[in-house]
Amino acid sequence: MKTEELISTATALMAGDKGLLAMDESTGTCNKRFAEAGIPQTVEYRRAYRELIVTTPNLGNCLSGAILYDETIYQSTKKGMLFIDILKKAGIIPGIKVDEGAVNMAGFPGEKVTEGLDGLRQRLEKYYDLGARFAKWRAVIIINEDTPTKANIEANMHLLARYAGLCQENGIVPIVEPEVLMDGDHSIKRCQKVTEKVLKALFKQLEKQRVDLRGIILKPNMVLPGLKNTKQASINKVAKATVNTLLKCVPPIVPGIAFLSGGQSPELATAHLNAMHVNYKGKLPWALTFSFARAIQQPAMDLWKGDDKNVKAAQKVLYKRASLNNAARRGEYTPDMEQEENPKLTVMSQKVIG
Repeated sequence: MKTEELISTATALMAGDKGLLAMDESTGTCNKRFAEAGIPQTVEYRRAYRELIVTTPNLGNCLSGAILYDETIYQSTKKGMLFIDILKKAGIIPGIKVDEGAVNMAGFPGEKVTEGLDGLRQRLEKYYDLGARFAKWRAVIIINEDTPTKANIEANMHLLARYAGLCQENGIVPIVEPEVLMDGDHSIKRCQKVTEKVLKALFKQLEKQRVDLRGIILKPNMVLPGLKNTKQASINKVAKATVNTLLKCVPPIVPGIAFLSGGQSPELATAHLNAMHVNYKGKLPWALTFSFARAIQQPAMDLWKGDDKNVKAAQKVLYKRASLNNAARRGEYTPDMEQEENPKLTVMSQKVIG
């Protein structure tokens, strides 16, 4: 195992105030978002949109890594330059989504289990040769009256650990993503309890599979009430519940945690990350950053609409959204920055009031 390379990559991914961009939407997910935005659902429009992202000027100032999809890792600009080469030139480490999606778990109605282990060793070898240095696998945990079951949690965490072991064998840092979904009307307390169970099960499985925790990145959900819950939590309450859960469950040896946004609005996801840094500065044993998809991309996609004349404006919006999350990682984000031209240049510390 390439231990030193794994540790070096994980450290680089968590460096400074940067974060990760999840641009690994499957063809189905990307087409769904295009349909909602009124964009034609074709391979050329998907390519054009991804070109918009990777050619955004100075994006390397904001991002340490970008997670790609299998289709994307082979795509090029209209001028023939591979996206993966553009990212590397910008100082952004390329990563790759390797799971093959969540399917119904046999015998457990309403629960999902992730597929993709078959042939994974060979795929990882190929992706490493292409230049990918980290990967991602997402497990989906659903909260309702009867779920999650212990069996579902254990099955998903076992698969995550096996994936992580295969990644490390091939010199690729595994991002382990156990997502407790926001769907539903559950309370923040229920989300915290389930997230704790999931994380404890995950690290137990990682230990069993002899995964080196110095060479992984955790990509968890924030601890939030369900979207349908009428009692939503304050920004500070979410920050407290999330950080306390992580401190209880995540070993200090893990180099970093990069949150998914999970359906939060861009502004709320940024505010929650900021509150964690403001309120827990100097108290966190691991780096804490973002690995957002929609919470960075959606405003740019909505502005682009598939029209070439909107590319520059959309890139400006994309860069600004990423910059705001850089500020949040520094604990310097304020809502007023949403209206500023270049928030990355603004240095301001302010307590978050929840």
